[in-house]
Amino acid sequence: MEDRVTRSIVESYTQKLSHHLASDAVIVGAGPSGLVAASLLARRGRKVALFERSLAPGGGMWGGGMLMSRIPFQAELLPFLEEIGVRHTLKEGLLVVDSIEMTAALIQRATHDGTALFTCQSVEDLHLRRGRVAGVVVNWSPVVKAGLPVDPLVVSARVVLDSTGHPADLVKTLVRKNNITLSTPSGGVEGERSLEMEEGERAVVEATKEVFPGLFVSGMAANAVFGFARMGPIFGGMLLSGIKAAELMDASLAKGEA
Repeated sequence: MEDRVTRSIVESYTQKLSHHLASDAVIVGAGPSGLVAASLLARRGRKVALFERSLAPGGGMWGGGMLMSRIPFQAELLPFLEEIGVRHTLKEGLLVVDSIEMTAALIQRATHDGTALFTCQSVEDLHLRRGRVAGVVVNWSPVVKAGLPVDPLVVSARVVLDSTGHPADLVKTLVRKNNITLSTPSGGVEGERSLEMEEGERAVVEATKEVFPGLFVSGMAANAVFGFARMGPIFGGMLLSGIKAAELMDASLAKGEA
């Protein structure tokens, strides 16, 4: 029994990883915007690999506001909540949902739509080819955290999304290691500004865009890159950012196929 259990785990996991070593889209960071973008791209028939460095996907959505497991959405997100079957109550003109139910629903939807979700894997670098992002460099998160001298592997992708949240890790790595100039006021990562909910919610959708050939940003990574405000525990903009990212990435993939 023991050898069959072990073999079933190893063989099925390596088959999944091997199949996605060359993907249409790689998404880094399984927070709300990354999960939504992955789900929509997979639903459109794209081969999607989603890498999350933590053990559990979901980002900061699990904890709600200050560990109170409730998060609000603007009223216009009602069709989205109904589509994924998340219950809500109406408070102060906002749709309030259970953060655990919401996060679990986004994870289930992404995986059921066909996203290959890999946890405990860190993206530590980007693969560039002829002035374009062509993939990501991955390693086990415990290896990276321990600083062990273990070489990573490369996962090829036609488009990549930085949805790493406040740190904007991929864009920062791109700028630092390659002397890249972005279309921001300073040419680098501006860093997010202090909390202003309405501004942050508006800006996170505006800032969701391609920042370098083949590299897109969404969620708080987008606000951090372009110097916009954080929005705190309201998540409508995050979902809309993920939707926009999927549309932009799918259009880029289609353009490459034309």
